[in-house]
Amino acid sequence: MLKVSEILRVKGNALYTATPDIPIIQALETMSEQDIGSLVIMEHGELVGMLTFREIIRHLHAHGGNTGSNTIRSIMDDAPLSVSPNTDADEVQRLMLEKHARYIPVMDGPMLLGVISFYDMAQAIVAAQQFENNMLKAYIRDWPGDSESAQA
Repeated sequence: MLKVSEILRVKGNALYTATPDIPIIQALETMSEQDIGSLVIMEHGELVGMLTFREIIRHLHAHGGNTGSNTIRSIMDDAPLSVSPNTDADEVQRLMLEKHARYIPVMDGPMLLGVISFYDMAQAIVAAQQFENNMLKAYIRDWPGDSESAQA
């Protein structure tokens, strides 16, 4: 069973965080420059929110395209889901679909380890399927009695 820790290991461990009191425009700049879809919002060493392009787009729509002087705190999801490194990939998939969450922080107790995105999940599933296909092909290739039919 594929675990969150394995997906993070493949992905690497770049962490993008912000505090809730920085201006939305600064978060937008960071997300654009780093080509990331989310920021994990930490305060006093604790997970306090998630900011994704969804919240930013909603804010821009409601304010005629202006970020104004508003801070992340005013628009962030302040009750984000999180998973642990031992969570099964199947469970992450279920949570993402059920809660429409494209980004889920991975927490080991109070410590942020990374973020699993919908894209990371898709990549992991494709990789697991390719591995399974290769195993099946190897198994079929080594099918007992195959060598006799090849010689005939």
